[in-house]
Amino acid sequence: MNMPILRLKKHEDRRIRQGHPWIFSNEVDVAQTPLKQFEPGEQVIVQGCDTKPLGVAYVNPNSLICGRLFSQDISQRLEVTLLKTRIQCALRLRESIFAAPFYRLVYGESDGLPGLVIDRYNDVLVAQITTAGMEKVKPELAAALEEVLQPRAVLLRNDGGMRVLEGLPQSVEPLIGKPPAEVMLEENGVRFTTSIWEGQKTGWFYDHRLNRARLQPYVHGKRVLDVFSYIGGWGVQAAVFGATEVVCIDSSQTALQRVQQNAELNGVASKVQTLVGDAFEQLAGLRQAQQQFEVVIVDPPAFIKRRKDIKEGSNAYRRINELAMRLLKPEGTLISASCSLHLQRDALVEMIQQASQRIGRNAQILEQGHQGPDHPVHPAIAETNYIKSLVVRV
Repeated sequence: MNMPILRLKKHEDRRIRQGHPWIFSNEVDVAQTPLKQFEPGEQVIVQGCDTKPLGVAYVNPNSLICGRLFSQDISQRLEVTLLKTRIQCALRLRESIFAAPFYRLVYGESDGLPGLVIDRYNDVLVAQITTAGMEKVKPELAAALEEVLQPRAVLLRNDGGMRVLEGLPQSVEPLIGKPPAEVMLEENGVRFTTSIWEGQKTGWFYDHRLNRARLQPYVHGKRVLDVFSYIGGWGVQAAVFGATEVVCIDSSQTALQRVQQNAELNGVASKVQTLVGDAFEQLAGLRQAQQQFEVVIVDPPAFIKRRKDIKEGSNAYRRINELAMRLLKPEGTLISASCSLHLQRDALVEMIQQASQRIGRNAQILEQGHQGPDHPVHPAIAETNYIKSLVVRV
């Protein structure tokens, strides 16, 4: 089958030849291949200005990232066979590392499937499609998943902001079967339930798995504060790992009810308390009440979602880490995490230094973490490397 051509301007093929799969609209030779001629999601052969093929991509003329390469082999198409091959490759990696079927199964470009994220909860999958190209092959995706994994159900959580940028509608709907209201998962030997229909993102954040595992030597026998706790990923694991008391703070009462359920599920309900409200206000209130903790965990949502948010978001990270440090007993441990792509690791380290100096204490960084191997980093795409975690003795 012949495919339409998308041609790049002179010198605009260098990044593509170095392995980066994104094509920006200002890189296209629109005189030779007008973007408006393509339908959103249409598959094309990408050429350099010398007409030599660079690979196969799908396009969206209405998006700043107007093309995403999915193969350097121009004979390939994004259809059932390729989807199946890429999913099988991703599955082999996860099964070689994790003993139980709970992980991010597909991580977009890093697994050769741009615009697709899939989290696995045993025989239930939760997928997010964020691009017009992947949206167009939704039936083929369902067929590939059926063939590779035979899932009981697949839920599409297509309610993220990226779909708006692609001109796609938002929805939450089944792709295969009847997805349950909640699912069970296991992480670091600790069990949780979560809502895949109403929870944040896909219901769970597997990206911090290894960083939460690092809690074990630091929380045993300690009083722990878990800020932005969501449904207890950090706090409940801290309790299971031997903390004497855990206080979880979140702005969502629904999330905190799930914290209690997950604490009961693991037999540590007597050790876990919850506080509902704004994290900054709650930390200030705990300080006013002269509360102190031996470990404080701070894993906020992304304070910096866009480049223009860097200044305001950086101030928020500085404030929350300083408030956390003020609640630490001498020689206490701060676990400081960030999922903001635009907050560089060095910047987070600098914030820790500034915060410790402002309160007249010294900081020692004991460990540094990032996302787990089910979120592999694409070496050409900085955006795939976003998780930071610091274990700090204060």
